Amino acid sequence: MAATADNIYDEIEIEDMTYDATLQIYHYPCPCGDRFEISLDDLREGETDIGVCPSCSLQIRVIYEIEDLPRSKEAGPEGQKGAGTVMSEQQVAALAAAA
Repeated sequence: MAATADNIYDEIEIEDMTYDATLQIYHYPCPCGDRFEISLDDLREGETDIGVCPSCSLQIRVIYEIEDLPRSKEAGPEGQKGAGTVMSEQQVAALAAAA
């Protein structure tokens, strides 16, 4: 759905939104009682900067800098997908013992 000026309720700084790392979405309270939502992937890929409320027609424009976004779950230390693996000390010790 394309955003129209009539449906833009407000412009919200991303720092004022709440990030859900499990779902990888940002959300912000909507006046209707639900919440505006926008996915991390949409923000990262520049797909949209519009958060939508699933219960009403209101939308918000999210103000953000792409470099301030959290790295995706699939990103490694260099931000490359699939690069790097985080292991516990026990996993490292088990690998060293098996070698």
